[in-house]
Amino acid sequence: MRSLPVTIALLGLTVAAGCTRTTRTVLVVPEARTEGPSTAATLGVPPGHLPKPGQCRVWIPGVPPGRQPRPKSRSCDRIGAVAPPGSWILYRPTADRKIVHVRMVDDRRAGVIVRIRVFEAESGRFVREESP
Repeated sequence: MRSLPVTIALLGLTVAAGCTRTTRTVLVVPEARTEGPSTAATLGVPPGHLPKPGQCRVWIPGVPPGRQPRPKSRSCDRIGAVAPPGSWILYRPTADRKIVHVRMVDDRRAGVIVRIRVFEAESGRFVREESP
């Protein structure tokens, strides 16, 4: 009599094990390029959120536009002091309003610029990289 409940329990476990699904996550990592900056990079900042020509703005990548720090546009003096680690300082020169300079702040140190990239303001397309 004891073997019947054990048999039913084993049969139930076998059926349950057959119904489970195994999923596998596959990460596709692009090959590293050493010949220069990627031309596939885009700015990702809506045109209405760019600073006015001649001014700067702090932008935090990955944060939605409505949750970005204010003010939207300000003088570039001492803006590095308020730029948190990992943020961008957007600058639009008055001489060429069609481009945006992105000063990338170090991920660990506030105010330390590690890279400057230049993008087209309207399309957000990467143009070139400059040394800080």
